[in-house]
Amino acid sequence: MADLLARKAAGFVLWHPGNTVPPPTLVIGELVPGAPLVLADLRSLPLQQDPEFADLWAISVADSGLVEGQVYHYWFEVTLSHPERPNDVRIRITDPTAMSVDWRVRGPRIAKPGFSDDDRYPASIVRVVDGQLSYADADGELETLADDSPQNLPPNNRIVIYELPTTWTRSTELGGRDLGVGTFADVLALIDSDAEGENFADLDVTQVGRKYLLDLGINALELLPPADSTYDRQWGYGTTNYLAPDFELGFPLRYGFPAPNRDLGRLVNGCHRQGIRFFVDVVMAFAKNSPYLAANCDDFFMLHPDQAPDDDGDKFNSRGNRTLRDGYGATLLRYAKFVDAFDPISGTKQHVSPAAQLMKTALTRWQRDFHIDGLRLDSVENVANWDFVREFKELSRALNRERFRAFEAPGADERFLVVGEELSEPRALLTTNRLDGLWHESFKHYVRQAILGRNHPDEPSFEATVRKAIDCRSFGYSDLAQAVIYLTSHDVEGFQNERIANFCFNNGVTDAEQRVKLAFACLLTAVGVPMILAGDEFADQHDLLDDRGQVTNSSGKQVDPVNFARLRDDWRARVNTYVSRLIQLRTSSDALAVNDVSFLHVDFNDGKRVLVWQRGAPGSTARVVVVANFSDYASPGGLSGEYVVPNFPAPPGDQRWREVPQARFADQAGREPIFPWEAKVYATTERRARLGEEDRAHEREVRGRITAGIIDGLTIRAEHEVDVFGASP
Repeated sequence: MADLLARKAAGFVLWHPGNTVPPPTLVIGELVPGAPLVLADLRSLPLQQDPEFADLWAISVADSGLVEGQVYHYWFEVTLSHPERPNDVRIRITDPTAMSVDWRVRGPRIAKPGFSDDDRYPASIVRVVDGQLSYADADGELETLADDSPQNLPPNNRIVIYELPTTWTRSTELGGRDLGVGTFADVLALIDSDAEGENFADLDVTQVGRKYLLDLGINALELLPPADSTYDRQWGYGTTNYLAPDFELGFPLRYGFPAPNRDLGRLVNGCHRQGIRFFVDVVMAFAKNSPYLAANCDDFFMLHPDQAPDDDGDKFNSRGNRTLRDGYGATLLRYAKFVDAFDPISGTKQHVSPAAQLMKTALTRWQRDFHIDGLRLDSVENVANWDFVREFKELSRALNRERFRAFEAPGADERFLVVGEELSEPRALLTTNRLDGLWHESFKHYVRQAILGRNHPDEPSFEATVRKAIDCRSFGYSDLAQAVIYLTSHDVEGFQNERIANFCFNNGVTDAEQRVKLAFACLLTAVGVPMILAGDEFADQHDLLDDRGQVTNSSGKQVDPVNFARLRDDWRARVNTYVSRLIQLRTSSDALAVNDVSFLHVDFNDGKRVLVWQRGAPGSTARVVVVANFSDYASPGGLSGEYVVPNFPAPPGDQRWREVPQARFADQAGREPIFPWEAKVYATTERRARLGEEDRAHEREVRGRITAGIIDGLTIRAEHEVDVFGASP
């Protein structure tokens, strides 16, 4: 446990303020509900400098005169310490290591030129429990984490990550758009059939009895940054309070009080009960309106990289081309400046980077109190310090091992993953053990070219484009868990980064349903860790575009992420069913949990672009074979025709082939008809296996569509009907 967190139980602690003349004070009171909210019994109590550590100021619970069981709101009042602002201004700041904040209650306005509402910091919240301070929400309620079997969570080589923005949208009856916050409670409603949505209670997917994400089959959930941010109805890429869950995500419209700690705890519990790992997106390159900007700007932040001629360690990003770091409108944290100070991790005086130790303290809090199962580190090139990244990764893995030991559970290392977003994909971050994995941005661009029938610009042929896309090792990765692969990420701004459906529309594709399905067949059978941006699984699309039809930040990038109401569209529902079946294959198949992949067949004759690949370890009975047609070619004869794959493997042992997207047995695998831009995905199964009731219902539906003359969007002649399902088991 971080030493500072232990000290915070015994009293109020302010670490590393910059200007301590006059000394900092604690300003504390009790919230009185009403309109407006006010604090009663507001008191100012002096903090005492620690006799051993000059940069540690505190006051004990006993000396604060607090009442057992009471919830308190408080600030630290400090003298401003900022190089561009007056050094004689007293300002109330949020506790920089607060675990709960209340944006309804903010510090007073400073009546001096140059100050604004950004200088009105929210109050911190704490509760007295058994004579000690405990983090709490405004009403004092918390959720107890019940994670007694973490070994039952899926290992890294079997996860499918669902990247979920926390701003959702829906269409209104008058043809407009209703934007809102998909709170922790709304997310829980996607997992727990007993939970109901809050801000989006009217969506089909958040109704009681529904469990959308479970039915989809994903087993890892990554929320866009859940730490507290001053940003309103955006994605939170500019953290304000690193140890606190986001106020807005814990404050649905009908709540009488914010409950972010309780609701996040319930969400994590809900995930773990259903075997879903919980990933946290961490923004460490920059912060937005951090209290340390007021309390000690110089030691934590770099304001102007272009005006720091003697500070090469913090001014340039880590790509080695002397490019200045980019804070994207927030303030850059500095990791190359070291000072002699109290170390909040070890509890001793050390030569430390204050920013680095703040991040490690926050990490300890999140792993201790929320039992997170993985991290995605944002903008690693702008963190710009690979040594710190390694320290952060190693601490997170050590904390995860402690969690598993506490429950006497095996398998800690293979059930935790630290992935970095560095879109130039420097593999040295992996070979030098700075990170476990990287976002494999190249996969997105390779597959997008493939579903248009084009070579990637860096490749000499179409075959090379597909081969490289399907195996991350062709890019220098050594294991599937090192490469997170995706069709779209939340970074949808810029040329060819839009959602996969918009990409198809923008490139003149008229059969978007087929192309999106083909892209998902590649994603979910390739070597790598699949990640799905929420909504892509049903071909959601952007609605807020600029005058050129592009997605930009100003056009609404961060408030136009997902519209679950589009699941009502028939063709999108078909995409959703297709993707769900492949996700469930990906999470359960031994063949897709290994690195092995081989290409069995390539056919570029007569305008065809057909490639066939196989997944599965040598000697195993688990096999997956993909027959992918990246062209307009259709085998003659429609459903009564066939496309022969030479040397298509016989199912090993007492197995038979099952075609996964159509949920049918396929004893003629390797000799079935193929259609334009289609992928057939075959998996071995026991010969005596039977289709589940859901699959049988799907079989009946497809048979009916065949009889009607339509299957998968392709019109066929009724006399061409054949038994595409093979013999019944």
